[in-house]
Amino acid sequence: MVKLTIIGRVSDGMPLAQNPRFVQEENDVLTTYKQQAEFLLKEISLRALPSSKMTILVDHHCFNYIVENGICFLTLCESSYPRKLAFHYLEDLHQEFERLDKSLTDRITKPYTFIKLDTIIANIRKQYVDTRTQANLSKLNADRQKDLDIGTDELSLITERRRRLERMERLMVAHRSTSPIWESKRLEIIALKWTPITILLVVAAVLLWTGLILQDDFR
Repeated sequence: MVKLTIIGRVSDGMPLAQNPRFVQEENDVLTTYKQQAEFLLKEISLRALPSSKMTILVDHHCFNYIVENGICFLTLCESSYPRKLAFHYLEDLHQEFERLDKSLTDRITKPYTFIKLDTIIANIRKQYVDTRTQANLSKLNADRQKDLDIGTDELSLITERRRRLERMERLMVAHRSTSPIWESKRLEIIALKWTPITILLVVAAVLLWTGLILQDDFR
């Protein structure tokens, strides 16, 4: 069963729309899955995941996604749901999305505010609830080899990779903050600019002071 669907903008990881059912019927479990979907969308936007198509395993479910023309179509299904049907579902969403005015997606500034997409998701999802319809059986039997070309990963591994990367970034920031002051690039530029001038002023002051002393000695 298709449980959750999110359409998002890859450039900044902004979720544009979701299945309307989950706007009103969220519980702790679905909220967690939704947060995981948003995390995956952000990872795709950061190019930490392939920007084509993939299956992500989590618990007894899996996320499936495709990316087309800068838009990510992502869905959560039970692990028993045929993966091929899930990707057919995503392709149908993509084809319907292509009929819309593309400039609309660039105007979205708040998550889940592309309301028109919510309706499209709901209408197409109905066609994939029953996997035994003639249309869905035909899709399952067609081009069996195509299903083998889709990569698979695990959410736990993706999450761990992100944690390690963030830990390394924090260590790098901490190292820079505890480094000697002159390791700062800006301070280095200031030093290179003003040190010669300072030396000249000191030398001039010494020469002037020496000259005054010599004048006093000859008086």
